[in-house]
Amino acid sequence: MTDTVLALEDARLTLQGNAGPVEILKGISLEVHAAETVGLVGPSGSGKSSLLMLMGGLERATAGRVMALGQDMTALDEDALARFRRGRMGVVFQSFHLIPTMTALENVAVPLELMGAEDAFARAEAELRAVGLASRMDHYPSQMSGGEQQRVALARAAAPRPALLLADEPTGNLDGVNGAAIMELLFGLRNRHGATLVLVTHAAELAARCDRVVQLADGRVAA
Repeated sequence: MTDTVLALEDARLTLQGNAGPVEILKGISLEVHAAETVGLVGPSGSGKSSLLMLMGGLERATAGRVMALGQDMTALDEDALARFRRGRMGVVFQSFHLIPTMTALENVAVPLELMGAEDAFARAEAELRAVGLASRMDHYPSQMSGGEQQRVALARAAAPRPALLLADEPTGNLDGVNGAAIMELLFGLRNRHGATLVLVTHAAELAARCDRVVQLADGRVAA
């Protein structure tokens, strides 16, 4: 693997807390290569989710540089960053983040429509079938279980065929059975689309399936 998909150079993140500035990430240098699967692990508060948000351009580094898919994301304003991410990155959160007033099909089709895809609903339907929700497409999030909602979130992230798939504790809100099912689907989608996958997890069995595991501690790469 020689193609670098992500490159962080002394990336730092400082956020304003009630008692003043809090240094969350303290100089992260890391490369992720095409088609690689990387697990981010470490204790709570070590900076895993913040690092993932930096990789996805959802947080902006306060120092250092973050390169993604050949683009220096630290040099883009918010509008340009949103345009750059669209279709290139898929993000799956622990808390699903579905639009409650939209059906499963509409939730998956929205990012495709924003990309200007003429076949948005056909592609959304295909992705929902791929995650086993052929019979739930017209249901709203409130009518679905947590496992089903996470399947919709996976389909939504995968539908644009992103080069980079980011997942933040994708099994964290699910029981063991649903968590195992989502884990299989996540790696299946990644394999089907050939995306690079970076995931944050506390689950040892999920981390063990990754090509490489990066351990964080106190805002730094520990191993």
